[in-house]
Amino acid sequence: QVQVVESGGGLVQPGGSLRLSCAASGIIFSVLSMAWYRQAPGKQRELVASITSGGSINYADSVKGRFTISRDNAKSTMYLQMKSLNPEDTAVYYCNARIGLGDIWGQGTQVTVSS
Repeated sequence: QVQVVESGGGLVQPGGSLRLSCAASGIIFSVLSMAWYRQAPGKQRELVASITSGGSINYADSVKGRFTISRDNAKSTMYLQMKSLNPEDTAVYYCNARIGLGDIWGQGTQVTVSS
């Protein structure tokens, strides 16, 4: 089975940067696409960025130009490089992997942007 584990969250000041990692294990070739979601207190979980097995990338309008999604197939790891962070970016960030039989979710990592 496929498993994903997020890391790299923490406290950062407005305007700062942070890099999140999502390490995948299991039958990696079964993954069709991966994505970062986030959920702020009192809000719905929203899609932040996604990347397909073919390398196609999409970003939410709110993060486009500030966030970069990437992957390292050799390390079976997906990244989210975040810059120019705003307090509005504060949320729990989740890694998602879409496989043929459904979606796999990580446990989430907290990102707090505050002065």
